[in-house]
Amino acid sequence: MEFSSLPEFNKELRQLLKKYRSLNEDLDLLKERILIKYPKGLPPNIFRVNKLGIQTEIYKIKHFRCKALKHKGSRSGIRIVYAYFPAKEKIEFIEIYYKQKGDRDCDKDRILKYYS
Repeated sequence: MEFSSLPEFNKELRQLLKKYRSLNEDLDLLKERILIKYPKGLPPNIFRVNKLGIQTEIYKIKHFRCKALKHKGSRSGIRIVYAYFPAKEKIEFIEIYYKQKGDRDCDKDRILKYYS
């Protein structure tokens, strides 16, 4: 499986790394333990984002384990959005953010900009 990320994702990751220093290591664990086995999602933790009007498969990870957020486990509040390309065996990370009070939807403008 090949992994890549959008420039916006890299910028958001750098910002979050200032506060959550284990994020790179946690992301590597996610790739090797979950995404390689279940690239098409693993409900209820990883689910497909529908109603975008595009062919690309977009998924959102709601339960992401972050060591820097002790005693939270998979309910860390960090959300990751990615695109899966089955023909190429490729996953491209689109967005990463920390959920504030209410969980907002993914950045649909960014998704449509790159994948429509």
